[in-house]
Amino acid sequence: MSEESDSAGSIDEAFVEELCHAIEEQHGYLSWLDTTIEEVEQGRIVMSIPFDEKLTNTTMPTTVHGGVAATLIDTAGGLALRTTFDEPTMGGVATVNLNVNYLRRADGDLRAIGEVVRSGSSIGVSEMRVESPTPEGGTKTVVVGQGSYRLFRE
Repeated sequence: MSEESDSAGSIDEAFVEELCHAIEEQHGYLSWLDTTIEEVEQGRIVMSIPFDEKLTNTTMPTTVHGGVAATLIDTAGGLALRTTFDEPTMGGVATVNLNVNYLRRADGDLRAIGEVVRSGSSIGVSEMRVESPTPEGGTKTVVVGQGSYRLFRE
């Protein structure tokens, strides 16, 4: 794959296993949030954080703190970009700019979908959304965002 890519494709399974292990078991903050990775493909990632009272505001009704959703959006956007690297386990990604729009309150599990808009040689852009279940069994979009990231390809 070239340094500039917008196409979808397959991802090395060893990378996916390593990424899941790092996020779910080794990363202090994300592990504490009980973050899991549900899907990984080139240019796209799906992650989730289950509802937990420790992550809520002191409002009635109880709502998940917006910082948790922002963390999930930021992480999904950066990791989606990492999947576009020739060697996804090498190099790094750092947030340059993050825009988070809160659409409605989140009162359940959070599920983020991060998708690459553009992955250039040194800057990448991702769009993300966070969904939460509805009482009727569907989902509602609670947060949308876009992030710009510095890509360190090595």
